[in-house]
Amino acid sequence: MQGKAPPVGSRPFQVTNRQVLTIAIPMALACLTTPMIGFIDTIVVGQFGDARLIGGLAAGGVVFDIILTSFSFLLSGTTGLVAQALGRGDALEARAVLWRAIVIAAGSGLALGLLAPLIAVIGEWFMNADQPVTTTMGLYIRIRLISAPASLINYAILGYFLGCGNAAIGLILQLLLSGVSTASSIFLGLYLGWGVAGVAWGTVCGEAAAAMAGITILFGRFRAMPKMARPHTFKMGAMRQLLRLNGDMMIRSFVLSGAYVLFARQGAQFGTLTLAANAVLMHFFLVACYFLEGFAAAAQQLAGRAFGARDQRAFLRTVKLTTGWGFALASLPCVLAFTFGEQLLGTITKSPDVYAEAVIYLPWAAFGSLSGALAMQMNAIFIGATWSRDIRNMMLISFAAFIAASLAFRPVFGNHGLWAALHIFLIVRGVSLLSVIRRRVRSAFAG
Repeated sequence: MQGKAPPVGSRPFQVTNRQVLTIAIPMALACLTTPMIGFIDTIVVGQFGDARLIGGLAAGGVVFDIILTSFSFLLSGTTGLVAQALGRGDALEARAVLWRAIVIAAGSGLALGLLAPLIAVIGEWFMNADQPVTTTMGLYIRIRLISAPASLINYAILGYFLGCGNAAIGLILQLLLSGVSTASSIFLGLYLGWGVAGVAWGTVCGEAAAAMAGITILFGRFRAMPKMARPHTFKMGAMRQLLRLNGDMMIRSFVLSGAYVLFARQGAQFGTLTLAANAVLMHFFLVACYFLEGFAAAAQQLAGRAFGARDQRAFLRTVKLTTGWGFALASLPCVLAFTFGEQLLGTITKSPDVYAEAVIYLPWAAFGSLSGALAMQMNAIFIGATWSRDIRNMMLISFAAFIAASLAFRPVFGNHGLWAALHIFLIVRGVSLLSVIRRRVRSAFAG
């Protein structure tokens, strides 16, 4: 079925393996910096050899991540809308999308910073872990939320550059964030002996540095471009469209983070040792998932651009190529985890008990990339096309499957059952979106 005739200014294009890799490889490296920050933080705290500190850092990181991930629509929504605008040949609207996202990011981040004490108390209550763990967690959350405005602005900036297909600048900014965070965390956490507080402050420094660098680059790029009228940038119709899209995406992000928080909380019920072991293994799991985000980024940009240009052939080609590359690359972190996983565990934690516990469940973390490959790729395609309602609905279905699987397996198989439920959650996410994509493509490109 042929799509509609492209509107004036749009540019139908050919989607090639080279295009996919040009975006995917830099963004894979850029996305890897996010879990690497947590990875380094865990190594720093792990040098103290106290499972309670590792558990507290992990619990605090999970609570912070659920908050930050709930606002990840500022990244994905900006990427999709910017790519669609460029597909239509409307560079002015692409810039307007960015400034709308930055305004929302700055306001939301400031609110989160002011609510930090309340969020920390709620997080401590929800995790329901041992007192030393919750004390460490509360300290980490209060400090990390200071960086919320910078973190959310970084989402908007990265989304803009990704929507433009400029993955190289995204990589540079993420490397800056990671480098400053790592150096600061090691210096403050280990050299000055601040421990978890030093690790948290180190990450705040990294987020602030990346935000300032990103804004500087944007002003440099926009200086030579025509000025935009403020009424056009912040017109109510466009703001409402962005908020509706972001509302669906926020629900999706909140539920996704909720699944990981529930996983951490249920793990905490098995004791501090299991909580710490799961926290260490989640770094393997998240590193693999973030690695695949590079190909998800390529899928978002190319699908959004094809959708904006009303080019059905390019859209379907994007789906085909990113699916193949996604599964091919998903096998790499799986093999690495099985080959070097035990050595890496020994690097992360100096606690023999945590190490021994983590080795037992290592295979579950190793297979995470394969279980999540389809989910991440399908989610990216739907984001590029801004089919946000489907993303939201299928996430809710997947979360229900996760809860059902957890209730069925955890009492019988313990922590093994909990990990199995997490894999079921990932698989259902991908399959459920795949089941509706053909109908969505037919409808979107009909006529």
